[in-house]
Amino acid sequence: MEKYIIIAGVIQIVLGLIHITFPKRFNWSIELKGLSLINRQMMVVHTFFIALTVFLMGVLSLLYSAELVTLPFGRVISLGIGIFWLVRLFFQFFVYSKDLWKGKRFETIMHILFAITWVYLAAVYLTTYYKI
Repeated sequence: MEKYIIIAGVIQIVLGLIHITFPKRFNWSIELKGLSLINRQMMVVHTFFIALTVFLMGVLSLLYSAELVTLPFGRVISLGIGIFWLVRLFFQFFVYSKDLWKGKRFETIMHILFAITWVYLAAVYLTTYYKI
C-alpha cells in the first residue's frame, strides 16, 4: 500500500504545481476583470491555498507514507485525504457543467483523465484507512 501512497503523493505535488499555470491558462487578466476586487482576489487566494493544500498532502504522502499506512493517526489522516478526493470526484460530475467538456475533444480527454485521477486518489487513501 505504501507504494500507492507514494505515487499518490507525486500526483498531488504535480497537481499543486499545475495551479501556477492557472492565471495564464484561463486568461484571468481578462476573464476576472469584470469581477469586484474582493471576488478577483478571492479567486487568486483560494486557488493558492487549494494548490498549497494539495501540494502539502503530496509532500506528506511522500515523506510519511509508512505512517499513513500503519499508524492509527496516519490512517485517520488518510481517511481525511480520501474524503477530500471523493468529494472532488463528486464535484467533477455533479457541480461542473457538462457544457464545459461535452463535444470538445481536449476538454473531454482532460475530464476523463481528471476523473480517473480523483478515483485513484480517493481509492488509495480510503483503502489505506479501511485496510481493504
